[in-house]
Amino acid sequence: MKQIGICSDHAGFELKQFVRQWLDAKGWAYTDFGTFSSESCDYPDYAHPLALAVEAGECYPGIAICGSGNGINMTLNKHQHIRAALCWMPEIASLARRHNNANVLVMPGRFVSTQEAAAIMTEFFNTPFEGGRHQTRIDKIPVAVNETH
Repeated sequence: MKQIGICSDHAGFELKQFVRQWLDAKGWAYTDFGTFSSESCDYPDYAHPLALAVEAGECYPGIAICGSGNGINMTLNKHQHIRAALCWMPEIASLARRHNNANVLVMPGRFVSTQEAAAIMTEFFNTPFEGGRHQTRIDKIPVAVNETH
């Protein structure tokens, strides 16, 4: 497994600290792109570096957390080769991997407990991508630069 990339904003900081402990307990290496405190900050400052590292193949997969999960998820998905999935229960994490080959797990820090986060991460890391018809759909996600709709 490659180095896992993690990041959060202030609202996700506490849950990110749990994620770090969870990864440490498994002996899995990770790069923490910040934030490093619960002081108010802007999630794009941490989401963009994580997304760039995943796109460059330096990290895989990523885990990102903000209060609702929405803002950091939207930011991550602005990157052409990121498939960030907002997961609040294990079943959503399983589908995100099986059907969407999600490469960044996003969790809503204010709405999942550490117990739920552990179950979500377990499902995300243990579920393989099914490929097939799902790959065809994934291939249609990136927007061509000069394409008009």
